[in-house]
Amino acid sequence: MLERIIFLNEENHYTIAEFRPDPGRDDPRGTKPEPVTIVGPLPGVECGETLHLSGEWTRHAQHGAQFKIASFKSELPASVYGIRKYLGSGLVPGIGKVYANKIVDAFGTDTFRVLSEESGKLRDVEGIGKKRATAIKQAWDEKRTERELYIFLQTYGVTPSQCVKLVKHFGAEAKTILQNEPYRVAREIDGIGFKTADRIAINLGFANDAPPRLDAGIVFVLETLQEEGHTAWREADLIDLTSTQLETDSKFAAARIDALVESKALIRHLPAGVANPLPGSALLQLPHNDRAERKIADVIARLTRVASGLPPIKADAAVEWAEKKAGFPFAELQRVAVKSALTQKVSVLTGGPGTGKTTILRALVDILKAKQVRVHLAAPTGRAAQRLAETTGGFASTIHRLLKYDAANGGFTANENAPLATDFLIVDEASMLDARLASALLQAVPSRAHVLLVGDTDQLPSVGAGNVLKDLIAFSSSQLSALNTQPYPVTRLTVIYRQKDQSGIVTTAHAINDGDASLPPAVPEVMQAQPWADLTFIVANDAEDCVRKTIQLITEFVPQKLKWPHPIADVQVLAPMHKGVAGVANLNAQLQASLNPHARGIRLGAIEFRPGDKVIQLRNNYDKNLFNGDIGVVRSTDGVAGTLEAEFDGAKHTFDRADFNDLALAYCCSIHKSQGSEYPVVVVPLLKAHFMMLQRNLLYTAITRGRKKVFIVGEPAAYAMAVRNSEAKQRTTHLREKLAASTERR
Repeated sequence: MLERIIFLNEENHYTIAEFRPDPGRDDPRGTKPEPVTIVGPLPGVECGETLHLSGEWTRHAQHGAQFKIASFKSELPASVYGIRKYLGSGLVPGIGKVYANKIVDAFGTDTFRVLSEESGKLRDVEGIGKKRATAIKQAWDEKRTERELYIFLQTYGVTPSQCVKLVKHFGAEAKTILQNEPYRVAREIDGIGFKTADRIAINLGFANDAPPRLDAGIVFVLETLQEEGHTAWREADLIDLTSTQLETDSKFAAARIDALVESKALIRHLPAGVANPLPGSALLQLPHNDRAERKIADVIARLTRVASGLPPIKADAAVEWAEKKAGFPFAELQRVAVKSALTQKVSVLTGGPGTGKTTILRALVDILKAKQVRVHLAAPTGRAAQRLAETTGGFASTIHRLLKYDAANGGFTANENAPLATDFLIVDEASMLDARLASALLQAVPSRAHVLLVGDTDQLPSVGAGNVLKDLIAFSSSQLSALNTQPYPVTRLTVIYRQKDQSGIVTTAHAINDGDASLPPAVPEVMQAQPWADLTFIVANDAEDCVRKTIQLITEFVPQKLKWPHPIADVQVLAPMHKGVAGVANLNAQLQASLNPHARGIRLGAIEFRPGDKVIQLRNNYDKNLFNGDIGVVRSTDGVAGTLEAEFDGAKHTFDRADFNDLALAYCCSIHKSQGSEYPVVVVPLLKAHFMMLQRNLLYTAITRGRKKVFIVGEPAAYAMAVRNSEAKQRTTHLREKLAASTERR
């Protein structure tokens, strides 16, 4: 029986409570039935209820043994003691402990029936008149409805935390909506996907080929492809994928695609310039992806059509002035890039590390400042923006902060109707731009302003769907080949200018891109590495050896040989995969134990957040002004309140348990999460067991994240596998076709 609620989070119903097992049994710890502490989501329950709990025993550092709830079932109390505690818990307005005792004294174990069926009898209880009896009856009915709703939801496989989300979103209509429109749940509630909604629907008796199931399944497959980076998919392949996923006949899926296109829930694009396209050859898109790519193409056309708003600038003279200021002559392609940016409304600059992109940007910013041009610098991540500001001498911000998200309206403050107050926008790390972010950014550019997109197309593509930078470059190149003209110039830098520094990071990165699988300088043991070398391969025999040497590298080599006393701040481990012995999860656990072993914090499942831990934000949180990939440090935790405080870029933020899923330990993070960032020291575990992820652009991205030192810890064969695998997954998009259509309209 639930004896006492110690803590309750009203938002997510996370509860810490005192629970007394059945008196006739020993509890799982082998003791007599004494109260035990239970923790977890307990929506809709009150003191006095009988609970049937499933979960596991855990141990809290301060509070000892606790039972962590995975699922539960509840029953109204049957004993007078339980009924008295239940009614006296304050769940029904108008019934406190005094009136609870009076009501139970009057009706005993028949109390609940009286409240539900014969509430008029309440007036027989001393002190309860007509008005109070009516209020008690109304409150009791509302509580009973809520309770029945939670029981109904859990009957159909909805977890307690999902129950909370459903009731919070739909209120008393949750049961009706779930019975009639179960797939609406997946569309409208974050954290409840198609698979959960489908399980509920099947349990409720929905047919395998019911139109609502097919419609939701088609959208789910497209959303899954979107998570893999695609903004479009071939119709015939979508039909096959959907019929396989839903285990239904392809003819049913095909019919529903036609219906979804008719209702504009899907957008169909027939092949351009083909008189009689083959059945199934069209590309299909979700409306938001179609809209994002269309806006990108339209803005590019608008910018190239409208005259420049810059003051008169003699490009050749400006370049000569910038060369004198820099103290050295620029290479021809560097001059071309600067002049293109000054004379063309839209331009693209691409190249690998050490090819001179920074020189161009610094020169360009110097020229624009001298001409008193309003120039804005932006990058997708905070670290990339900081690096851009440091290298150019200008002020830079993340794209999200530049556009200023308005949580109340669910969109950016800077947009097509309220553009940025800028004359020139420079965007670094543009390879990270997905279609939706690129669309929002470009729409906020005034028509007379210039845009320069800078990026390295050999890095990993954006985490979000789209292939914006590559598509822009490919389209411009195709126009140059076909029409001998470009809608906007693209400058490709290929010559390495940092050779004189003998940078192992730069030369190895370019060797990887060239397919050269020769192993960098290698040593068998960590302490044999040369402190002066900026890239070293440390050979590991297996996954366990890889983890051991990674920890030794950070805890011994960095502070002792490199003389850097703050390895948590200075070193970033970047792993190809999340799972496995040398994956992100296990490396975080091992590194936390080695680097921050004594602190005690607050636990979420298998993860404990401790003061001093490095953490990463996993999704955009506009209320907190935190964005996917931001790195912070836990400053304090409060186990009783269920909160932690973490500092990101000097600003402190409080997280409650509802926010904890947005955080993860960041001693090690995935290579994908490191895009746009640089770190003083990078450590890359690399094993043959990572074969599913071993690709040239993945290894290239990891190595180019290191600013001063890179250590690869792993198997030489894995390095060769990654370098030789140049067949990165191609993304299916429709941006190039839209760019072509916009060019023709122009």
